[in-house]
Amino acid sequence: MFTNTLFDLSGKDALITGAAGLLGVEHSIALIQAGSDVVMTDINLEELEISAQKVQKITGISPTIMFLNVSDENSVSLVGRELEHHGRVIDILINNAAIDHKAGLDSSIEESSRLENFDVNKWNIEVGVGLTGAILCASEFGPGMAALGGGVILNIASDLAVMSPDQRLYRKEGLPNAEQPVKPVSYSVIKAGLVGLTRYLSTYWASSNVRCNALSPGGVYTSQDDEFVERLSNLIPLGRMAKHEEYRGAIQFMCSDAAMYLNGQNIIMDGGRSVL
Repeated sequence: MFTNTLFDLSGKDALITGAAGLLGVEHSIALIQAGSDVVMTDINLEELEISAQKVQKITGISPTIMFLNVSDENSVSLVGRELEHHGRVIDILINNAAIDHKAGLDSSIEESSRLENFDVNKWNIEVGVGLTGAILCASEFGPGMAALGGGVILNIASDLAVMSPDQRLYRKEGLPNAEQPVKPVSYSVIKAGLVGLTRYLSTYWASSNVRCNALSPGGVYTSQDDEFVERLSNLIPLGRMAKHEEYRGAIQFMCSDAAMYLNGQNIIMDGGRSVL
């Protein structure tokens, strides 16, 4: 007989970084619906409060929210101390914080994204959030998991961790090649780095039953312009972008005892795009 007990996260404390973003909200909903007590963290407290309200509206439960700058070691340590002061030990860490350059009508992908215009300061900021931040959070909360005899670290990577960006998706008519916007080098490198970090962490505390895996989502539909959506959908065997709620089941599985023997893996959920 099928049972949901393997997916039950009751009594587990989870911390999610970058929780004010679209997928941060979805990860929070997924874990709360599985019974976990969730701490949503982000550098943008105003957006975090709005996101927490969305989570409460769907789940009926108000998550804890905390300011966290993942690229600042002192900020990470402070959150750890505050949680410890309140008797909370993190059982599940989702490293979700990232700086993503969006495509579409509200595009943040511009000519300055080209490798020829490489900005080392932007690179350092993005690596600090997306990769260094994951290392800092793992080093802060991983030892507590190990001391308790188990825990889960889940790194949110991307399908672009395992394949190159198709820069044709971002092309704009009428611009010469040297001025065409591209997905910047930082994103792919950071996400590939997260997969490497996943493999490293999967063996680091393995003797203490701390598992580490990565989830690599594909493109999520968020009302991007029709031309971009059509271009991307044509590259996906399922013929569409992901719905924002479609990763909840994977989050629940990977953070629960249903995946107790899953360790060091990168689960790619991109509608099949990466297999072509």
